[in-house]
Amino acid sequence: MNRFLICFILISLFPLKIFAQDFNSVFEEGLRLERLPDEKKALVMFVEAQKINPKNLPALYKCSEMYSRIGARESNHKIRDQYFQSALAYAKLAYKFFPEKDDACVSMSIALGRIALIKTGKEKVSMVKEIKTYADHALIINPKNFKAWHIIGKWNYEVSSLNFFERSAIKLFYGGLPESSYAAAINAYEKAKSINPYFCLNYLELAKAYYKNDNEPMAKSTLKYLLTVSNYTEDDAIVKKQAEAMLKTLN
Repeated sequence: MNRFLICFILISLFPLKIFAQDFNSVFEEGLRLERLPDEKKALVMFVEAQKINPKNLPALYKCSEMYSRIGARESNHKIRDQYFQSALAYAKLAYKFFPEKDDACVSMSIALGRIALIKTGKEKVSMVKEIKTYADHALIINPKNFKAWHIIGKWNYEVSSLNFFERSAIKLFYGGLPESSYAAAINAYEKAKSINPYFCLNYLELAKAYYKNDNEPMAKSTLKYLLTVSNYTEDDAIVKKQAEAMLKTLN
């Protein structure tokens, strides 16, 4: 191989190596900031990482997840809605590029769940159906995706909490929703817990489901255990305050 060709190959490969290093360092910094936790700064890094590598699933997933989580804590509804729309935009990209990856499906479920909170009527019902469809598909791909199990639990809980008139209206005007139950919610939350025992929000939602299913002792013990779990996200401290408030109402 002549010297010119060797130089050409080295020059061609060099930018690729820098590209990979830049993406990895930026993405890892995002993960570090998320663990602090400082999710707004983490989001900046994840967005930058996705710009470097637009079709990278972990970057797309993290962008969508951060926009969803930060948006849920936003008191200004206009800003909140913008965060949720951004979460959905990144989730759609993730699903477009990786429709057979469980994280892409979960990303769609979470983002649609946020958007559904600000929608009404037929559009909201359609999204509620889609949330379960994407989560179910994620579990077909990867039965150990704890977030997908959590979504299924939340879906069953929320749909089961609809009153008779709400259910009748949905059935009359929109064709109804799939069957749900508090028992199914508990089962899904328990599966999420068995896969990831450090997911604080899952314990809170599990306690609510136990309470709704007339099992107050399990609701109490679940809440008490939640208070012993370490914080991993910015939401966890808020979740524990909600758990303490719920415990007071049960004692």
